[in-house]
Amino acid sequence: MQFSVVLKSAVLRNIAKKTCKSAVLKDSVRNIGTSSLRHSSFKVQDQKDFQERVKNSKVPVIVDFFATWCNPCRMLAPRLESVIAEKKGEVILAKVSSVPVLVAIKNGKVADRMVGLQDTDQLRKFVDRVIG
Repeated sequence: MQFSVVLKSAVLRNIAKKTCKSAVLKDSVRNIGTSSLRHSSFKVQDQKDFQERVKNSKVPVIVDFFATWCNPCRMLAPRLESVIAEKKGEVILAKVSSVPVLVAIKNGKVADRMVGLQDTDQLRKFVDRVIG
C-alpha cells in the first residue's frame, strides 16, 4: 500500500515538472515572438541587472514579481504585457521570478504597488498613475 502511494506521488511530481517546463517554454516563445513586447519588457537576471535596468531607468518601470507555477501570475502576464505595450516605451516591464506583486519604480524610488491578479482595467489605471 505505501509503495503505491509513493509511486503515485512520484508520477504526479514528474507530470507537474513537465507541465511547468512546457509552460515556461511556452511563455519564452510568446515573448520572443512579439517584437513590441521585446522592447517594453525584460527579465531581471540578478541584483546588478536590477540596479542598472530598473533603478537607473530614465522611464518608469513596473516590476512584476511572479512565479512560473502560479496560475494568477500566468493569467496576469499577458494582460500586463499588453497594457505596457500600448504605452509604446513610456513605461517598461521588469519581470522578477517571485509572486504576483507589481511595484512601480520611478526615479529610483517605489511610486506605487499592486498585489494579486488584476483585470485589464485596473492594470491600465495602475500604469496611468505611474506615468501621470
